[in-house]
Amino acid sequence: MPHLRIALAQINTTVGDLAGNTDLIVERTREAAESGAHVVVFPEMTLTGYPVEDLALRETFARACREQVDVVAQRLADAGCGDLLTYVGYLDQDEAGPRNAVVALLGGRVVARQYKHHLPNYGVFDERRNFKPGTELDVVRLHGVDVGMVVCEDLWQDGGPVAALGEAGVDLVVSPNASPYERAKDDVRLPLVASRAREAGAPVVYTNCVGGQDDLVFDGDSIVVGTDGTLLARAGQFTEQLLVTDVEVQPGGHTADGEFAGLTVHRRTLSDGPAPPREPLGGPAIGEPLPDEAEVWSALVLGLRDYVGKNGFGSVILGLSGGIDSAVVAALAVDALGPDKVYGVAMPSVYSSDHSKSDAADLAERLGCHFRLEPVTDMVQVYVDQLSLRGLAEENIQARVRGMLLMALSNLDGHLVLATGNKTELAVGYSTIYGDAVGGFAPIKDVFKTHVWALARWRNDEAVKRGQTPPIPENSISKPPSAELRPGQVDTDSLPDYELLDDVLDDYIEGDRGYADLLAAGFDPGVIDRVVRMVDGAEYKRRQYPPGTKITFKAFGRDRRLPMTNRWRETH
Repeated sequence: MPHLRIALAQINTTVGDLAGNTDLIVERTREAAESGAHVVVFPEMTLTGYPVEDLALRETFARACREQVDVVAQRLADAGCGDLLTYVGYLDQDEAGPRNAVVALLGGRVVARQYKHHLPNYGVFDERRNFKPGTELDVVRLHGVDVGMVVCEDLWQDGGPVAALGEAGVDLVVSPNASPYERAKDDVRLPLVASRAREAGAPVVYTNCVGGQDDLVFDGDSIVVGTDGTLLARAGQFTEQLLVTDVEVQPGGHTADGEFAGLTVHRRTLSDGPAPPREPLGGPAIGEPLPDEAEVWSALVLGLRDYVGKNGFGSVILGLSGGIDSAVVAALAVDALGPDKVYGVAMPSVYSSDHSKSDAADLAERLGCHFRLEPVTDMVQVYVDQLSLRGLAEENIQARVRGMLLMALSNLDGHLVLATGNKTELAVGYSTIYGDAVGGFAPIKDVFKTHVWALARWRNDEAVKRGQTPPIPENSISKPPSAELRPGQVDTDSLPDYELLDDVLDDYIEGDRGYADLLAAGFDPGVIDRVVRMVDGAEYKRRQYPPGTKITFKAFGRDRRLPMTNRWRETH
Protein backbone atom coordinates (compact mmCIF):
# COMPACT_ATOMS: atom_id res chain seq x y z
CA MET A 1 0.00 0.00 0.00
CA PRO A 2 1.34 3.51 -0.81
CA HIS A 3 2.69 5.49 2.10
CA LEU A 4 4.21 8.83 2.98
CA ARG A 5 6.86 9.34 5.65
CA ILE A 6 5.61 12.19 7.82
CA ALA A 7 7.61 14.20 10.35
CA LEU A 8 5.71 16.05 13.08
CA ALA A 9 7.90 18.91 14.30
CA GLN A 10 6.79 19.56 17.88
CA ILE A 11 8.83 22.67 18.66
CA ASN A 12 9.04 25.47 21.23
CA THR A 13 8.80 28.86 19.54
CA THR A 14 8.87 32.40 20.95
CA VAL A 15 6.32 35.04 20.00
CA GLY A 16 7.81 37.69 17.76
CA ASP A 17 11.19 35.99 17.30
CA LEU A 18 10.99 35.56 13.53
CA ALA A 19 14.71 34.89 13.13
CA GLY A 20 14.95 32.43 16.02
CA ASN A 21 11.81 30.59 14.96
CA THR A 22 13.13 30.39 11.40
CA ASP A 23 16.30 28.77 12.70
CA LEU A 24 14.20 26.15 14.48
CA ILE A 25 12.20 25.46 11.33
CA VAL A 26 15.32 24.97 9.24
CA GLU A 27 17.01 22.80 11.87
CA ARG A 28 14.04 20.47 12.33
CA THR A 29 13.37 20.25 8.59
CA ARG A 30 16.97 19.24 8.03
CA GLU A 31 16.54 16.49 10.64
CA ALA A 32 13.32 15.40 8.92
CA ALA A 33 15.13 15.21 5.59
CA GLU A 34 17.86 13.08 7.13
CA SER A 35 15.17 10.70 8.41
CA GLY A 36 13.81 10.27 4.88
CA ALA A 37 10.58 12.20 5.44
CA HIS A 38 8.46 13.29 2.48
CA VAL A 39 6.38 15.77 4.50
CA VAL A 40 7.10 17.79 7.66
CA VAL A 41 4.29 19.51 9.57
CA PHE A 42 5.02 22.36 11.99
CA PRO A 43 2.49 23.77 14.51
CA GLU A 44 0.09 26.64 14.00
CA MET A 45 1.73 30.11 13.80
CA THR A 46 5.18 28.52 13.94
CA LEU A 47 6.97 31.45 12.42
CA THR A 48 5.42 34.03 14.74
CA GLY A 49 4.85 32.01 17.90
CA TYR A 50 1.38 31.77 19.43
CA PRO A 51 -0.70 33.61 20.50
CA VAL A 52 0.37 36.88 18.92
CA GLU A 53 -2.65 38.71 20.40
CA ASP A 54 -2.83 42.30 19.11
CA LEU A 55 0.49 42.01 17.31
CA ALA A 56 -1.78 40.61 14.59
CA LEU A 57 -3.20 44.11 14.13
CA ARG A 58 0.21 45.72 13.63
CA GLU A 59 0.81 46.08 9.88
CA THR A 60 4.59 46.22 10.23
CA PHE A 61 4.62 42.87 12.03
CA ALA A 62 2.30 41.24 9.50
CA ARG A 63 4.45 42.52 6.63
CA ALA A 64 7.62 41.22 8.26
CA CYS A 65 5.99 37.81 8.77
CA ARG A 66 4.93 37.49 5.16
CA GLU A 67 8.38 38.52 3.95
CA GLN A 68 9.96 36.00 6.33
CA VAL A 69 8.01 33.17 4.65
CA ASP A 70 10.08 33.72 1.51
CA VAL A 71 13.23 33.71 3.64
CA VAL A 72 12.21 30.37 5.17
CA ALA A 73 11.48 28.85 1.76
CA GLN A 74 14.87 29.91 0.40
CA ARG A 75 16.77 28.78 3.49
CA LEU A 76 15.13 25.36 3.32
CA ALA A 77 16.16 25.03 -0.32
CA ASP A 78 19.70 26.18 0.49
CA ALA A 79 19.87 23.63 3.30
CA GLY A 80 19.06 20.80 0.90
CA CYS A 81 15.52 20.38 2.19
CA GLY A 82 13.71 21.71 -0.86
CA ASP A 83 12.25 18.28 -1.72
CA LEU A 84 10.27 18.09 1.52
CA LEU A 85 6.73 19.38 1.52
CA THR A 86 6.92 21.65 4.57
CA TYR A 87 3.87 23.12 6.32
CA VAL A 88 4.60 26.32 8.29
CA GLY A 89 2.11 28.50 10.18
CA TYR A 90 2.49 32.29 10.17
CA LEU A 91 0.65 35.64 10.27
CA ASP A 92 -0.55 36.89 6.89
CA GLN A 93 -2.49 39.97 5.88
CA ASP A 94 -4.50 40.77 2.77
CA GLU A 95 -7.17 43.28 1.80
CA ALA A 96 -9.63 41.65 4.22
CA GLY A 97 -7.30 41.97 7.20
CA PRO A 98 -4.97 39.79 9.30
CA ARG A 99 -5.02 36.03 8.71
CA ASN A 100 -4.00 33.02 10.74
CA ALA A 101 -2.27 31.29 7.85
CA VAL A 102 -0.32 28.18 6.87
CA VAL A 103 1.85 27.78 3.79
CA ALA A 104 3.11 24.62 2.13
CA LEU A 105 6.68 25.05 0.89
CA LEU A 106 8.41 22.94 -1.76
CA GLY A 107 11.41 23.62 -3.95
CA GLY A 108 12.10 27.01 -2.38
CA ARG A 109 8.64 28.45 -3.04
CA VAL A 110 5.09 28.56 -1.73
CA VAL A 111 2.93 25.87 -3.36
CA ALA A 112 -0.18 26.30 -1.20
CA ARG A 113 -1.57 28.87 1.22
CA GLN A 114 -4.57 28.43 3.48
CA TYR A 115 -6.29 30.61 6.08
CA LYS A 116 -7.90 29.32 9.28
CA HIS A 117 -11.66 29.16 8.97
CA HIS A 118 -13.00 28.64 12.51
CA LEU A 119 -11.73 31.47 14.75
CA PRO A 120 -12.21 30.59 18.44
CA ASN A 121 -13.64 33.27 20.69
CA TYR A 122 -13.93 31.53 24.05
CA GLY A 123 -11.73 30.85 27.07
CA VAL A 124 -8.19 32.00 26.34
CA PHE A 125 -8.92 32.61 22.65
CA ASP A 126 -9.74 35.97 21.11
CA GLU A 127 -9.17 35.22 17.43
CA ARG A 128 -12.27 36.89 16.05
CA ARG A 129 -10.77 40.13 17.30
CA ASN A 130 -7.45 39.51 15.58
CA PHE A 131 -8.11 37.55 12.38
CA LYS A 132 -10.43 37.25 9.41
CA PRO A 133 -11.68 33.75 8.53
CA GLY A 134 -10.64 31.85 5.42
CA THR A 135 -13.11 30.26 3.01
CA GLU A 136 -10.79 28.29 0.71
CA LEU A 137 -8.92 25.01 1.12
CA ASP A 138 -5.76 24.07 -0.81
CA VAL A 139 -5.29 20.35 -1.50
CA VAL A 140 -1.94 19.33 -2.96
CA ARG A 141 -1.06 16.02 -4.59
CA LEU A 142 2.36 14.73 -3.54
CA HIS A 143 3.59 11.38 -4.90
CA GLY A 144 0.04 10.66 -5.99
CA VAL A 145 -1.39 11.35 -2.53
CA ASP A 146 -3.96 14.14 -2.06
CA VAL A 147 -3.09 16.05 1.11
CA GLY A 148 -5.64 18.38 2.68
CA MET A 149 -5.17 20.70 5.65
CA VAL A 150 -7.17 22.01 8.61
CA VAL A 151 -5.80 24.55 11.11
CA CYS A 152 -6.32 23.88 14.85
CA GLU A 153 -9.89 25.03 15.64
CA ASP A 154 -10.94 23.84 12.18
CA LEU A 155 -10.39 20.35 13.59
CA TRP A 156 -12.07 21.00 16.94
CA GLN A 157 -15.33 22.37 15.52
CA ASP A 158 -18.05 20.41 13.74
CA GLY A 159 -18.57 21.21 10.07
CA GLY A 160 -16.38 23.50 8.01
CA PRO A 161 -13.01 22.34 6.66
CA VAL A 162 -13.11 18.71 7.92
CA ALA A 163 -16.58 18.19 6.45
CA ALA A 164 -15.50 19.86 3.20
CA LEU A 165 -12.44 17.64 2.84
CA GLY A 166 -14.56 14.59 3.61
CA GLU A 167 -16.99 15.51 0.83
CA ALA A 168 -14.30 16.52 -1.65
CA GLY A 169 -12.13 13.49 -0.91
CA VAL A 170 -8.52 13.52 0.30
CA ASP A 171 -6.04 10.78 1.19
CA LEU A 172 -4.35 12.50 4.14
CA VAL A 173 -5.17 15.46 6.40
CA VAL A 174 -2.46 17.52 8.13
CA SER A 175 -3.45 19.73 11.05
CA PRO A 176 -1.06 22.36 12.48
CA ASN A 177 -2.15 23.23 16.04
CA ALA A 178 -1.40 25.55 18.94
CA SER A 179 -3.61 23.95 21.56
CA PRO A 180 -2.94 25.16 25.14
CA TYR A 181 -2.69 22.68 27.97
CA GLU A 182 -5.25 22.10 30.67
CA ARG A 183 -5.61 19.11 32.96
CA ALA A 184 -6.49 15.84 31.20
CA LYS A 185 -6.77 17.53 27.80
CA ASP A 186 -4.99 14.58 26.20
CA ASP A 187 -8.04 12.50 27.22
CA VAL A 188 -10.16 14.72 24.95
CA ARG A 189 -7.68 15.25 22.15
CA LEU A 190 -7.27 11.68 20.89
CA PRO A 191 -11.01 10.84 20.67
CA LEU A 192 -11.62 14.12 18.87
CA VAL A 193 -8.89 13.58 16.28
CA ALA A 194 -10.03 9.97 15.80
CA SER A 195 -13.58 11.12 15.07
CA ARG A 196 -12.32 13.70 12.56
CA ALA A 197 -10.23 11.07 10.77
CA ARG A 198 -13.34 8.94 10.33
CA GLU A 199 -15.28 12.00 9.16
CA ALA A 200 -12.62 12.94 6.61
CA GLY A 201 -12.11 9.34 5.54
CA ALA A 202 -8.35 9.79 5.79
CA PRO A 203 -5.52 9.61 8.35
CA VAL A 204 -4.97 12.82 10.35
CA VAL A 205 -1.54 14.22 11.26
CA TYR A 206 -2.01 16.47 14.30
CA THR A 207 1.06 18.56 15.21
CA ASN A 208 0.92 20.64 18.38
CA CYS A 209 3.45 23.12 19.72
CA VAL A 210 5.17 22.86 23.09
CA GLY A 211 6.40 25.48 25.55
CA GLY A 212 5.31 28.37 27.74
CA GLN A 213 3.96 31.70 26.53
CA ASP A 214 2.99 34.13 29.30
CA ASP A 215 0.25 32.32 31.26
CA LEU A 216 -0.28 29.59 28.67
CA VAL A 217 1.68 26.40 28.34
CA PHE A 218 1.52 23.99 25.41
CA ASP A 219 2.00 20.30 26.01
CA GLY A 220 2.81 18.91 22.57
CA ASP A 221 1.18 15.46 22.55
CA SER A 222 1.24 15.43 18.73
CA ILE A 223 -0.48 12.40 17.22
CA VAL A 224 -1.15 10.52 14.00
CA VAL A 225 -4.48 8.73 13.71
CA GLY A 226 -5.54 6.25 11.04
CA THR A 227 -8.70 6.46 8.95
CA ASP A 228 -10.48 4.12 11.35
CA GLY A 229 -9.45 6.21 14.39
CA THR A 230 -6.56 3.97 15.43
CA LEU A 231 -3.64 5.74 17.12
CA LEU A 232 -0.59 5.25 14.88
CA ALA A 233 2.01 7.47 16.57
CA ARG A 234 2.22 9.81 19.55
CA ALA A 235 4.88 12.29 20.66
CA GLY A 236 5.78 13.03 24.27
CA GLN A 237 4.34 15.78 26.43
CA PHE A 238 6.15 18.97 27.43
CA THR A 239 9.23 18.19 25.36
CA GLU A 240 10.44 19.16 21.91
CA GLN A 241 10.43 16.22 19.54
CA LEU A 242 10.59 15.34 15.86
CA LEU A 243 8.18 12.43 15.53
CA VAL A 244 8.74 10.53 12.28
CA THR A 245 6.34 7.82 11.12
CA ASP A 246 5.23 6.09 7.95
CA VAL A 247 1.53 6.58 7.17
CA GLU A 248 -0.20 4.21 4.79
CA VAL A 249 -2.73 5.85 2.49
CA GLN A 250 -5.27 4.74 -0.06
CA PRO A 251 -5.16 7.20 -2.96
CA GLY A 252 -8.63 7.76 -4.33
CA GLY A 253 -7.84 9.63 -7.52
CA HIS A 254 -9.78 12.72 -6.46
CA THR A 255 -9.63 15.41 -9.12
CA ALA A 256 -12.44 17.93 -8.83
CA ASP A 257 -12.22 21.46 -7.51
CA GLY A 258 -15.44 23.00 -6.30
CA GLU A 259 -17.70 24.02 -3.42
CA PHE A 260 -18.00 21.59 -0.52
CA ALA A 261 -19.71 22.27 2.83
CA GLY A 262 -19.67 25.97 2.04
CA LEU A 263 -15.93 26.15 1.31
CA THR A 264 -14.01 26.30 -1.96
CA VAL A 265 -11.54 23.47 -2.56
CA HIS A 266 -8.59 24.03 -4.93
CA ARG A 267 -6.32 21.19 -6.01
CA ARG A 268 -2.77 21.32 -7.24
CA THR A 269 -0.57 18.47 -8.44
CA LEU A 270 3.03 18.57 -7.24
CA SER A 271 4.00 15.02 -8.22
CA ASP A 272 2.05 11.98 -9.40
CA GLY A 273 4.70 9.27 -9.17
CA PRO A 274 4.97 7.03 -6.10
CA ALA A 275 7.10 8.13 -3.16
CA PRO A 276 10.76 7.09 -3.37
CA PRO A 277 11.40 3.95 -1.26
CA ARG A 278 12.81 4.40 2.24
CA GLU A 279 14.46 2.09 4.74
CA PRO A 280 11.81 0.88 7.23
CA LEU A 281 11.61 2.86 10.48
CA GLY A 282 10.73 -0.10 12.67
CA GLY A 283 7.77 -0.19 15.04
CA PRO A 284 5.39 2.72 15.59
CA ALA A 285 6.42 5.43 18.04
CA ILE A 286 3.57 5.67 20.52
CA GLY A 287 4.38 7.62 23.66
CA GLU A 288 2.41 7.11 26.87
CA PRO A 289 0.55 10.11 28.36
CA LEU A 290 1.84 11.23 31.74
CA PRO A 291 -0.10 10.43 34.93
CA ASP A 292 -2.13 13.38 36.25
CA GLU A 293 0.24 14.78 38.89
CA ALA A 294 3.30 14.28 36.68
CA GLU A 295 1.48 16.04 33.86
CA VAL A 296 0.54 19.04 36.00
CA TRP A 297 4.01 19.29 37.55
CA SER A 298 5.59 19.17 34.07
CA ALA A 299 3.24 21.92 32.88
CA LEU A 300 4.11 24.16 35.82
CA VAL A 301 7.84 23.56 35.44
CA LEU A 302 7.82 24.29 31.71
CA GLY A 303 5.59 27.35 32.10
CA LEU A 304 7.94 28.82 34.70
CA ARG A 305 11.13 27.90 32.84
CA ASP A 306 9.99 29.51 29.60
CA TYR A 307 8.63 32.65 31.24
CA VAL A 308 11.95 33.18 32.98
CA GLY A 309 14.11 32.27 29.98
CA LYS A 310 12.13 33.93 27.21
CA ASN A 311 11.94 37.18 29.18
CA GLY A 312 15.67 37.29 29.83
CA PHE A 313 15.80 36.69 33.59
CA GLY A 314 18.80 34.84 34.95
CA SER A 315 17.36 33.90 38.35
CA VAL A 316 14.30 34.01 40.60
CA ILE A 317 13.73 35.03 44.20
CA LEU A 318 10.87 34.18 46.56
CA GLY A 319 9.92 34.34 50.19
CA LEU A 320 10.22 31.07 52.12
CA SER A 321 7.69 31.00 54.95
CA GLY A 322 8.04 27.36 55.90
CA GLY A 323 4.54 26.76 54.54
CA ILE A 324 3.34 24.47 51.78
CA ASP A 325 2.82 27.08 49.04
CA SER A 326 6.30 28.60 49.11
CA ALA A 327 7.79 25.11 49.45
CA VAL A 328 6.05 23.87 46.29
CA VAL A 329 6.95 27.03 44.34
CA ALA A 330 10.60 26.70 45.39
CA ALA A 331 10.66 23.03 44.34
CA LEU A 332 9.12 23.93 40.99
CA ALA A 333 11.68 26.69 40.50
CA VAL A 334 14.60 24.36 41.23
CA ASP A 335 13.20 21.73 38.85
CA ALA A 336 12.72 24.41 36.18
CA LEU A 337 15.94 26.39 36.53
CA GLY A 338 18.37 24.49 38.74
CA PRO A 339 19.22 25.30 42.37
CA ASP A 340 21.87 27.89 41.57
CA LYS A 341 19.28 30.19 39.96
CA VAL A 342 16.82 30.07 42.86
CA TYR A 343 17.13 32.47 45.83
CA GLY A 344 15.00 31.90 48.90
CA VAL A 345 14.51 34.51 51.61
CA ALA A 346 13.07 33.83 55.06
CA MET A 347 11.54 37.01 56.52
CA PRO A 348 10.37 36.25 60.04
CA SER A 349 8.34 38.78 62.03
CA VAL A 350 7.64 38.93 65.75
CA TYR A 351 4.78 36.46 65.22
CA SER A 352 6.74 33.88 63.21
CA SER A 353 6.98 30.47 64.84
CA ASP A 354 10.22 28.61 65.34
CA HIS A 355 9.04 25.87 62.97
CA SER A 356 8.37 28.34 60.14
CA LYS A 357 12.01 29.42 60.30
CA SER A 358 13.42 25.92 60.64
CA ASP A 359 11.14 24.52 57.90
CA ALA A 360 12.27 27.27 55.50
CA ALA A 361 15.93 26.51 56.19
CA ASP A 362 15.30 22.77 55.85
CA LEU A 363 13.59 23.31 52.48
CA ALA A 364 16.50 25.35 51.14
CA GLU A 365 18.98 22.70 52.27
CA ARG A 366 16.99 19.92 50.63
CA LEU A 367 16.74 21.87 47.38
CA GLY A 368 20.32 23.15 47.41
CA CYS A 369 19.16 26.66 46.50
CA HIS A 370 20.46 29.96 47.87
CA PHE A 371 19.05 31.01 51.23
CA ARG A 372 19.22 34.09 53.39
CA LEU A 373 17.51 35.29 56.55
CA GLU A 374 16.13 38.84 56.61
CA PRO A 375 14.05 39.54 59.75
CA VAL A 376 11.37 42.19 59.24
CA THR A 377 10.44 42.88 62.87
CA ASP A 378 12.26 46.21 63.13
CA MET A 379 11.06 47.42 59.73
CA VAL A 380 7.46 46.55 60.59
CA GLN A 381 7.73 48.29 63.97
CA VAL A 382 8.63 51.59 62.29
CA TYR A 383 5.31 51.56 60.41
CA VAL A 384 3.34 50.35 63.45
CA ASP A 385 4.74 53.06 65.72
CA GLN A 386 4.61 55.95 63.27
CA LEU A 387 1.07 55.21 62.04
CA SER A 388 -0.31 53.65 65.24
CA LEU A 389 -1.32 50.55 63.31
CA ARG A 390 -3.40 47.80 64.86
CA GLY A 391 -5.60 44.89 63.81
CA LEU A 392 -5.75 44.14 60.08
CA ALA A 393 -3.55 47.14 59.25
CA GLU A 394 -0.79 45.75 61.48
CA GLU A 395 -1.19 42.26 59.99
CA ASN A 396 -1.01 43.48 56.41
CA ILE A 397 1.99 45.76 56.92
CA GLN A 398 4.05 42.65 57.68
CA ALA A 399 3.18 41.17 54.29
CA ARG A 400 3.80 44.49 52.56
CA VAL A 401 7.20 44.95 54.16
CA ARG A 402 8.13 41.46 52.94
CA GLY A 403 6.93 42.36 49.46
CA MET A 404 9.03 45.53 49.42
CA LEU A 405 12.05 43.60 50.68
CA LEU A 406 11.77 41.05 47.86
CA MET A 407 11.31 43.76 45.24
CA ALA A 408 14.35 45.63 46.60
CA LEU A 409 16.48 42.49 46.26
CA SER A 410 15.05 42.02 42.78
CA ASN A 411 16.14 45.54 41.82
CA LEU A 412 19.52 45.00 43.43
CA ASP A 413 20.40 41.68 41.82
CA GLY A 414 18.06 41.33 38.82
CA HIS A 415 16.03 38.40 40.13
CA LEU A 416 12.44 37.78 39.02
CA VAL A 417 10.19 37.74 42.09
CA LEU A 418 7.85 34.74 42.30
CA ALA A 419 4.49 35.15 44.02
CA THR A 420 3.56 32.01 45.92
CA GLY A 421 -0.24 32.31 46.21
CA ASN A 422 -2.54 29.50 45.09
CA LYS A 423 -5.88 29.58 43.27
CA THR A 424 -7.95 29.11 46.42
CA GLU A 425 -6.40 32.16 48.09
CA LEU A 426 -6.70 34.17 44.91
CA ALA A 427 -10.35 33.18 44.56
CA VAL A 428 -11.41 34.40 47.99
CA GLY A 429 -8.99 37.34 48.26
CA TYR A 430 -6.95 35.71 51.03
CA SER A 431 -3.80 37.59 50.13
CA THR A 432 -2.37 41.02 50.77
CA ILE A 433 -2.27 43.25 47.74
CA TYR A 434 1.23 44.80 47.42
CA GLY A 435 2.37 42.23 49.98
CA ASP A 436 2.48 38.50 49.26
CA ALA A 437 0.83 39.35 45.91
CA VAL A 438 3.92 41.14 44.57
CA GLY A 439 6.01 39.53 41.87
CA GLY A 440 6.52 39.01 38.18
CA PHE A 441 5.16 35.47 37.92
CA ALA A 442 2.92 33.24 40.05
CA PRO A 443 3.67 29.57 39.32
CA ILE A 444 0.76 28.04 41.30
CA LYS A 445 -1.79 30.77 40.61
CA ASP A 446 -4.10 28.21 38.93
CA VAL A 447 -3.60 25.40 41.48
CA PHE A 448 -6.22 24.93 44.20
CA LYS A 449 -4.90 24.56 47.75
CA THR A 450 -5.82 20.89 48.10
CA HIS A 451 -4.05 20.21 44.81
CA VAL A 452 -0.94 21.99 46.11
CA TRP A 453 -0.76 19.41 48.89
CA ALA A 454 -1.28 16.57 46.40
CA LEU A 455 1.55 17.88 44.20
CA ALA A 456 3.87 18.16 47.19
CA ARG A 457 3.23 14.56 48.21
CA TRP A 458 3.65 13.37 44.62
CA ARG A 459 6.95 15.24 44.19
CA ASN A 460 8.32 13.77 47.42
CA ASP A 461 7.21 10.27 46.40
CA GLU A 462 8.95 10.68 43.05
CA ALA A 463 12.17 11.68 44.81
CA VAL A 464 12.01 8.57 47.00
CA LYS A 465 11.51 6.39 43.91
CA ARG A 466 14.68 7.86 42.43
CA GLY A 467 16.67 7.41 45.63
CA GLN A 468 16.77 11.17 46.24
CA THR A 469 15.99 13.32 49.25
CA PRO A 470 12.34 14.45 49.22
CA PRO A 471 12.51 18.19 48.45
CA ILE A 472 9.63 19.34 50.65
CA PRO A 473 9.83 18.99 54.46
CA GLU A 474 7.09 16.77 55.85
CA ASN A 475 6.24 19.41 58.43
CA SER A 476 5.44 21.92 55.68
CA ILE A 477 2.92 19.44 54.29
CA SER A 478 1.33 18.26 57.53
CA LYS A 479 1.09 21.38 59.72
CA PRO A 480 -2.03 23.60 59.69
CA PRO A 481 -1.50 26.43 57.20
CA SER A 482 -1.09 29.91 58.68
CA ALA A 483 -0.11 33.38 57.52
CA GLU A 484 1.37 33.98 61.01
CA LEU A 485 0.38 37.64 61.03
CA ARG A 486 -1.00 37.53 64.57
CA PRO A 487 -0.52 35.23 67.58
CA GLY A 488 -1.87 31.71 67.04
CA GLN A 489 -3.38 32.52 63.64
CA VAL A 490 -4.41 29.69 61.28
CA ASP A 491 -6.10 29.96 57.89
CA THR A 492 -9.33 28.37 59.14
CA ASP A 493 -9.87 31.40 61.37
CA SER A 494 -10.82 33.26 58.18
CA LEU A 495 -11.76 30.49 55.75
CA PRO A 496 -13.78 27.28 55.66
CA ASP A 497 -11.85 24.01 55.71
CA TYR A 498 -9.87 23.83 52.45
CA GLU A 499 -11.46 20.55 51.30
CA LEU A 500 -14.92 22.12 51.57
CA LEU A 501 -13.78 25.47 50.22
CA ASP A 502 -12.20 23.95 47.13
CA ASP A 503 -15.34 21.91 46.46
CA VAL A 504 -17.47 25.06 46.50
CA LEU A 505 -14.95 26.99 44.38
CA ASP A 506 -14.75 24.19 41.83
CA ASP A 507 -18.50 24.41 41.29
CA TYR A 508 -18.76 28.21 41.44
CA ILE A 509 -15.68 29.09 39.38
CA GLU A 510 -14.92 26.10 37.17
CA GLY A 511 -18.56 25.08 36.75
CA ASP A 512 -20.03 28.62 36.74
CA ARG A 513 -22.90 27.42 38.94
CA GLY A 514 -25.32 29.78 40.62
CA TYR A 515 -26.72 29.78 44.14
CA ALA A 516 -29.53 27.30 43.43
CA ASP A 517 -27.10 24.87 41.80
CA LEU A 518 -24.72 25.10 44.77
CA LEU A 519 -27.60 24.52 47.17
CA ALA A 520 -28.75 21.52 45.15
CA ALA A 521 -25.20 20.14 45.30
CA GLY A 522 -25.60 19.91 49.06
CA PHE A 523 -23.59 22.89 50.31
CA ASP A 524 -24.74 24.74 53.40
CA PRO A 525 -26.45 28.09 52.60
CA GLY A 526 -24.20 29.93 55.05
CA VAL A 527 -21.07 28.51 53.43
CA ILE A 528 -22.36 29.41 49.97
CA ASP A 529 -23.12 33.01 50.99
CA ARG A 530 -19.75 33.39 52.66
CA VAL A 531 -17.68 31.94 49.80
CA VAL A 532 -19.55 33.69 47.00
CA ARG A 533 -19.25 37.03 48.81
CA MET A 534 -15.49 36.59 49.21
CA VAL A 535 -14.99 35.55 45.58
CA ASP A 536 -17.07 38.37 44.13
CA GLY A 537 -15.41 40.97 46.32
CA ALA A 538 -11.86 40.00 45.37
CA GLU A 539 -11.99 40.70 41.63
CA TYR A 540 -9.91 43.89 41.99
CA LYS A 541 -7.15 41.91 43.68
CA ARG A 542 -7.09 39.30 40.93
CA ARG A 543 -6.77 41.98 38.27
CA GLN A 544 -3.51 43.11 39.89
CA TYR A 545 -2.04 39.68 40.52
CA PRO A 546 0.96 38.48 38.46
CA PRO A 547 0.46 36.08 35.55
CA GLY A 548 0.81 32.38 36.21
CA THR A 549 0.61 29.12 34.28
CA LYS A 550 -2.91 28.00 33.35
CA ILE A 551 -3.65 24.36 34.12
CA THR A 552 -7.42 24.30 34.71
CA PHE A 553 -10.42 24.71 32.44
CA LYS A 554 -11.16 28.18 33.80
CA ALA A 555 -8.14 30.16 34.97
CA PHE A 556 -8.43 33.66 36.40
CA GLY A 557 -7.57 36.32 33.85
CA ARG A 558 -7.89 34.95 30.35
CA ASP A 559 -10.72 32.51 31.04
CA ARG A 560 -12.71 34.29 33.74
CA ARG A 561 -13.11 38.05 33.35
CA LEU A 562 -15.73 39.77 35.50
CA PRO A 563 -16.25 43.49 36.14
CA MET A 564 -14.62 44.86 39.25
CA THR A 565 -17.50 47.30 39.73
CA ASN A 566 -20.38 44.85 39.92
CA ARG A 567 -23.55 44.86 42.05
CA TRP A 568 -24.82 41.46 40.90
CA ARG A 569 -24.73 38.95 43.74
CA GLU A 570 -25.58 35.26 43.74
CA THR A 571 -28.31 35.01 46.38
CA HIS A 572 -31.22 32.75 47.14
